[in-house]
Amino acid sequence: MLNHPWIVYTTAFLSVRIDRARNAPTRGASAVEWVIITAIIAGVALGLATLIQTLVTQKQDDISTQFGNSGGDGGGGGGGGGGGGEP
Repeated sequence: MLNHPWIVYTTAFLSVRIDRARNAPTRGASAVEWVIITAIIAGVALGLATLIQTLVTQKQDDISTQFGNSGGDGGGGGGGGGGGGEP
């Protein structure tokens, strides 16, 4: 059973891959560096998004408080509209 061509091929293929992985540590290190850099960039982007959302929410609350304390009904407009002259 262990002499089947597919098993021999798979064993040889895996042994070559494992040997390459053991003898070429810089490839793995490079991948780890990219993962770390990507995680840092994602963290900074998430932090900035949270900060911007907080600032926008605070400004929105300030604006709604100012309009709420103005004492007006918030409407404007005027009546009648502007008509034209008589023909």
